[in-house]
Amino acid sequence: MPSGGDRKHRYRRAVAVSLLRSLVMTTSLVAVYYLAPLRMTLDLRTWLRFALVLLLLGVLAVRQVQAVLRSETPRVRAIEAAATGLPIFILLFATIYLVIANNRPDSFSETLDRTDALYFTLTVFTTVGFGDIVPRTEVARIVTMLQMVMGLILVGLVARMLLSAVQVAVRRRERGGPDATPPSE
Repeated sequence: MPSGGDRKHRYRRAVAVSLLRSLVMTTSLVAVYYLAPLRMTLDLRTWLRFALVLLLLGVLAVRQVQAVLRSETPRVRAIEAAATGLPIFILLFATIYLVIANNRPDSFSETLDRTDALYFTLTVFTTVGFGDIVPRTEVARIVTMLQMVMGLILVGLVARMLLSAVQVAVRRRERGGPDATPPSE
């Protein structure tokens, strides 16, 4: 049976690996966002791709919840899931705003480049809404509303997933499972 110090070491290693994976994933996603050619037309194929990626994000969320529930370190796994899922969500909406702006320049109160689209996405996601960039066309407003609703759902799911992971960890400790020795938190 591993000692308490050995379990703490494994836990700290799992946290470090998880943080590194999350950092690499987020950095890679942002690099792809800035480097990928995004000069696509705003047609049915583009909307279907957008819907497909949203569907895949939903499938990914379900799989991440399952992975958290099976994990020996559920809190770490939950934080990693959030640290990779949220950037995908944010970058997906930044991409669609950029495509909308490129195809219909009057869709926003100012011209959007990649950074502006990412900035707008983050202000909508965080509900800050400075008002410096405003959706002006129906399609831009619909996508913005969709992001608002999906962002609220996503934040609720992430919060629930983290809470559930903590509950699983507590139950394991009570039963003396693999996560039985609490790491120094």
